[in-house]
Amino acid sequence: MRFLPGHATTIVYTSNVFENILESLYLFLPAYVANMAPVFAKRFTLFPTLACPLDRGMMLAGQPFLGPHKTVRGVLTGVLAGIATAALQRFLAERSAFFSGISSEPHFALSALVWGGALGGGALLGDLVKSFLKRRFGIPSGQRWIPWDQLDYALGGLLVGSLVYPFSWQMTAVILIATPLLGLLVNMIGYVLSMKEAW
Repeated sequence: MRFLPGHATTIVYTSNVFENILESLYLFLPAYVANMAPVFAKRFTLFPTLACPLDRGMMLAGQPFLGPHKTVRGVLTGVLAGIATAALQRFLAERSAFFSGISSEPHFALSALVWGGALGGGALLGDLVKSFLKRRFGIPSGQRWIPWDQLDYALGGLLVGSLVYPFSWQMTAVILIATPLLGLLVNMIGYVLSMKEAW
């Protein structure tokens, strides 16, 4: 799908499978960046005064409500990263034929604050819900929980993002299939660089 700037109601559909996959992943990029931002914030000690547990040490049924690795800094940097990514996408789409070609309707019709905030906030919400459920099932922080470790932020981003833009089933399918594969690749790189830790 391609949205043509200057034609508010014109959407061009393409049969090129690779192009559709690229557009879907590019559309969801603010969520991907938001999911990684807390890791970088911790690695480079950004906003150290905000590196406090989001749940303030709250316990529920003898288990942490979320856990000490879910911090105010993580949520803040994730949402801001999502907004910044959407703003950059809008900037590039308005100035580059290539980026305009892989951009979708939200890049032109929605503000970066709305679109980036929805995807970034949704991605982090999905991760927080997963952490809450892990604690309820007695799964320690940092322990793998397949496949939810790779799908949590994708589901959250799709859910909240769909409130401001209706994802097609094709886009949803691409994101849900590709995200776990991308997640495994990012985790491998993160472990090699000693950056991938629970945040």
